[in-house]
Amino acid sequence: MTAPAIERTHSPVPEDDVDVERPWVAIVWNDPINLMTYVTWVFQKLFGYSKEKATKLMLDVHTKGRAVVSSGSREQVEHDVERLHAAGLWATVAQD
Repeated sequence: MTAPAIERTHSPVPEDDVDVERPWVAIVWNDPINLMTYVTWVFQKLFGYSKEKATKLMLDVHTKGRAVVSSGSREQVEHDVERLHAAGLWATVAQD
Protein backbone atom coordinates (compact mmCIF):
# COMPACT_ATOMS: atom_id res chain seq x y z
CA MET A 1 0.00 0.00 0.00
CA THR A 2 1.13 3.50 -0.69
CA ALA A 3 0.67 6.47 1.56
CA PRO A 4 -1.96 8.97 0.44
CA ALA A 5 -0.57 11.98 -1.39
CA ILE A 6 -0.69 15.27 0.46
CA GLU A 7 -1.96 18.10 -1.66
CA ARG A 8 -1.27 21.68 -0.56
CA THR A 9 -4.01 24.21 -1.12
CA HIS A 10 -4.23 27.92 -0.49
CA SER A 11 -6.37 28.99 2.44
CA PRO A 12 -9.31 31.16 1.45
CA VAL A 13 -9.33 34.72 2.74
CA PRO A 14 -11.87 34.99 5.56
CA GLU A 15 -14.84 37.25 4.82
CA ASP A 16 -14.21 39.22 7.99
CA ASP A 17 -10.68 40.10 6.80
CA VAL A 18 -11.40 43.67 5.72
CA ASP A 19 -9.21 46.58 4.76
CA VAL A 20 -9.66 49.15 7.52
CA GLU A 21 -8.34 51.88 5.23
CA ARG A 22 -11.29 51.58 2.81
CA PRO A 23 -14.47 53.40 3.88
CA TRP A 24 -17.84 51.72 4.17
CA VAL A 25 -20.79 52.88 2.09
CA ALA A 26 -24.57 52.67 2.24
CA ILE A 27 -26.06 51.75 -1.13
CA VAL A 28 -29.73 52.34 -1.91
CA TRP A 29 -31.16 50.06 -4.59
CA ASN A 30 -34.03 50.71 -6.98
CA ASP A 31 -37.36 49.18 -6.11
CA PRO A 32 -40.77 49.16 -7.80
CA ILE A 33 -42.62 50.35 -4.70
CA ASN A 34 -41.40 53.74 -3.51
CA LEU A 35 -42.24 56.92 -5.39
CA MET A 36 -39.33 59.05 -6.56
CA THR A 37 -40.63 62.01 -4.55
CA TYR A 38 -40.66 59.87 -1.40
CA VAL A 39 -37.09 58.64 -1.95
CA THR A 40 -35.95 62.25 -2.43
CA TRP A 41 -37.75 63.26 0.77
CA VAL A 42 -36.14 60.39 2.73
CA PHE A 43 -32.64 61.44 1.60
CA GLN A 44 -33.35 65.00 2.69
CA LYS A 45 -34.73 64.03 6.09
CA LEU A 46 -32.24 61.31 7.01
CA PHE A 47 -29.05 62.91 5.70
CA GLY A 48 -29.90 66.61 5.56
CA TYR A 49 -29.18 66.74 1.82
CA SER A 50 -30.37 69.69 -0.22
CA LYS A 51 -33.29 69.05 -2.56
CA GLU A 52 -30.86 69.17 -5.50
CA LYS A 53 -28.47 66.56 -4.06
CA ALA A 54 -31.31 64.33 -2.87
CA THR A 55 -32.90 64.52 -6.33
CA LYS A 56 -29.62 63.63 -8.05
CA LEU A 57 -29.16 60.59 -5.77
CA MET A 58 -32.78 59.53 -6.33
CA LEU A 59 -32.28 59.78 -10.11
CA ASP A 60 -29.13 57.63 -9.83
CA VAL A 61 -31.18 55.02 -7.95
CA HIS A 62 -33.93 55.22 -10.58
CA THR A 63 -31.77 55.19 -13.72
CA LYS A 64 -28.63 53.32 -12.65
CA GLY A 65 -30.34 50.97 -10.21
CA ARG A 66 -28.38 52.14 -7.17
CA ALA A 67 -26.66 55.07 -5.48
CA VAL A 68 -24.17 55.50 -2.66
CA VAL A 69 -25.91 57.76 -0.16
CA SER A 70 -23.47 57.78 2.77
CA SER A 71 -19.98 56.68 3.70
CA GLY A 72 -17.90 56.40 6.83
CA SER A 73 -17.16 53.91 9.57
CA ARG A 74 -18.86 50.53 9.43
CA GLU A 75 -20.94 51.32 12.52
CA GLN A 76 -22.18 54.64 11.12
CA VAL A 77 -23.06 53.14 7.73
CA GLU A 78 -24.86 50.20 9.37
CA HIS A 79 -26.87 52.74 11.37
CA ASP A 80 -27.69 54.65 8.17
CA VAL A 81 -28.87 51.44 6.50
CA GLU A 82 -31.08 50.63 9.49
CA ARG A 83 -32.69 54.07 9.17
CA LEU A 84 -33.17 53.58 5.42
CA HIS A 85 -34.82 50.20 6.08
CA ALA A 86 -37.11 51.82 8.66
CA ALA A 87 -38.14 54.29 5.93
CA GLY A 88 -38.96 51.38 3.61
CA LEU A 89 -35.98 51.65 1.25
CA TRP A 90 -33.84 48.74 0.10
CA ALA A 91 -30.27 49.46 1.23
CA THR A 92 -27.10 47.50 1.87
CA VAL A 93 -23.67 48.03 3.45
CA ALA A 94 -20.52 47.51 1.41
CA GLN A 95 -16.87 48.38 1.62
CA ASP A 96 -16.01 50.97 -1.03
